[in-house]
Amino acid sequence: MAEQLTGLAGDRALLGRTSTAERVSDILRSRIAEGYFPPGTRLSEDSIGGALGVSRNTLREAFRLLTHERLLVHELNRGVFVRVLAVEDVEDIYRTRTLVECAVVRGLGEPPYALDGLASAVTEGQAAAAENDWKGVGTANIHFHRELVALAGSERTDELMRSVFAELRLAFHVVDDPRRLHEPYLARNRQILEALQAGDRGEAERLLGTYLADSLERVVDVYRRRVGQSGHSDD
Repeated sequence: MAEQLTGLAGDRALLGRTSTAERVSDILRSRIAEGYFPPGTRLSEDSIGGALGVSRNTLREAFRLLTHERLLVHELNRGVFVRVLAVEDVEDIYRTRTLVECAVVRGLGEPPYALDGLASAVTEGQAAAAENDWKGVGTANIHFHRELVALAGSERTDELMRSVFAELRLAFHVVDDPRRLHEPYLARNRQILEALQAGDRGEAERLLGTYLADSLERVVDVYRRRVGQSGHSDD
């Protein structure tokens, strides 16, 4: 925990003079997504509040916001913990992803599309793979899908999926072989990008639907073995 708190203290400057629960929740959400606080970690009000230099009330409000986003869970008489997803949660995340992401591609309209963000995410993933940074590949993959959703030009959809992708990262952090999980999707991201560059959103949607179905099967298979139905890690 000491190492995590040291990194968190470095985020204190991000709060500036207008410290709010929303800003604190943004910082904690990013740290959770990055794996600083893995699933099952108890979050200490005193330690985190001290590291960020915020009041207990502000921190509790941030915790409440993240609990609403299903990233944290409050356990009576035990405290606040980073949530450990159950298999059913993972399945629901992918159900939401399929509904939203495929609808975004289907509704793109006529080409050309603004694909610079998608192309950058593909390059980011390839660079991480070249460094054998497989968690970095997972991050790039999330960036790819976030940029895909952003093509809809909808702040509400972006906000919805920001929370969904953060939950997805909770599942990824439980996986013990990130290379096996993420490597196959490097090429598939590029295929989706190339279909959109060619203006073929129908093919892009088909590739995306198959991609998400295969990813769901792979993640659930690993997750079921690591966590099981109960939502408690075997570690």
